[in-house]
Amino acid sequence: MSDIITKAVEALSEKIDGFTAGVAKFVIEGEGAIVVDADGVRASDDAADVTLTADLETFQGMMEGDVNPTAAFMQGKLSIDGDMGLAMQLGSALS
Repeated sequence: MSDIITKAVEALSEKIDGFTAGVAKFVIEGEGAIVVDADGVRASDDAADVTLTADLETFQGMMEGDVNPTAAFMQGKLSIDGDMGLAMQLGSALS
């Protein structure tokens, strides 16, 4: 597992605690994937209800609070595949 994915798991763990609405996957282009569910946050490429894909810069910006997930989606910097309602819940948790 890369250092970037390890740090991303830590950052998401701090922002999202006990996410029970479903299974979400964050894909950081060129780095790997992270799954968030009722069991916590972990590096994984398991199947998910929603997959959010972004480059490293956009992902870091969302974790640091500098990039609004909704704005990133509208600008084409964040793509969403799957349950849009679940993605919106994640966006609220990340804001």
